[in-house]
Amino acid sequence: MKHMARPRTAAALTVLLATSVALTACGGGKEEAVGAGGKSDKANSSATAVKDPIVTTYDGGLYVLDGTSLEVAEDISLEGFNRVNPAGDDRHVMVSTSTGFRVMDAVGGELTDVEFKGSKPGHVVRHAGKTILFSDGTGEVTIFDPAELGSSTPKSETYSSDAPHHGVAIQLADGKLVTTLGTEEKRTGIKVLDEDRKEITRNEKCPEVHGEAAAKGEAVVIGCEDGVLVYKDGAIKKVQSPTEYGRIGNQAGSEESAVVLGDYKQDPDAELERPEKISLINTETGKMRLVDLGTSYTFRSLARGPHGEALVLGTDGKIHVIDPDTGKVEKKISVLDSWKEPLDWQQPRPALFVRDHTAYVSDPAGKKLVAIDIESGEQLAATELDQAPNEVSGVTAH
Repeated sequence: MKHMARPRTAAALTVLLATSVALTACGGGKEEAVGAGGKSDKANSSATAVKDPIVTTYDGGLYVLDGTSLEVAEDISLEGFNRVNPAGDDRHVMVSTSTGFRVMDAVGGELTDVEFKGSKPGHVVRHAGKTILFSDGTGEVTIFDPAELGSSTPKSETYSSDAPHHGVAIQLADGKLVTTLGTEEKRTGIKVLDEDRKEITRNEKCPEVHGEAAAKGEAVVIGCEDGVLVYKDGAIKKVQSPTEYGRIGNQAGSEESAVVLGDYKQDPDAELERPEKISLINTETGKMRLVDLGTSYTFRSLARGPHGEALVLGTDGKIHVIDPDTGKVEKKISVLDSWKEPLDWQQPRPALFVRDHTAYVSDPAGKKLVAIDIESGEQLAATELDQAPNEVSGVTAH
């Protein structure tokens, strides 16, 4: 039985769709065979391709929606807590399951047989034409060209970390690999490897290293609990937080900006800190700016706009549009009612996904998904869902 949505599309507006990024890992519709990569017969026989698909997870499955109308094209049952990220091309997304990274043909509205097996699948990074997967349970890094995704598993390179840990890696345009250092008990920093995977440099002054983002000029920012590490032009530099404990664990970068947007937490003893400040890390000057938004946000709240704007979805229900160079909040776009972050990180909370000029925002409380034009602030489309959406992602640009 397919769950039908009731789309409400704003008139006289055209959605121009293209690209975006990101994830942090820690973890009744059409019946899908959920064993070792089973497919749905209905998905296989689907004659209509899903246009610019958006994918959202819910407890027990995934919705595939038309990126313009937000009409639900497919409802796929998949047990467990699943996560979703762009695969790096204009057709597929990566679905993180209990067994690894599974490839979804989002345009075709189906899960494929292709799966990168891995214990505790974590971060998915796209950069310089490569997609990089990190399996926390093994510490294994897998690198492949998303253009080769299809009916069979693409050729890939694997690199094994010294020990399993909750990590992340990114391959640069010249083939160098930046990857985290740590164990299951302690994470300490990063190292950089050449094309032959021989170590070039490292820095272990980054306690509880977490998350990455790339900025203009291929500067890579990695978060620490007391600042960030910036790898640029062959050197690693530390940018210290202005407070003794200033944890930055989630970042969003843009090729249009030398400044990386990060979260900012200051209370090491909080069961759940609901931060109201964000960090802006300038990779050219090595300076960090804190901006007080006056509202809290979560790890699913950070994104970048088409011109490098820093975007934050606040618990006040608004998208805060910030000039990354000055820290000025240029405007606030009202999207949702105010909301509160749940204690359990796996529980649904509003999420922000940006592709070109369009921001997609999930509303778990209202069981809705909305599309917003970032520049005008106008609602482009909205749809009601039968299940509360959790994570939101989609294919990248055509």
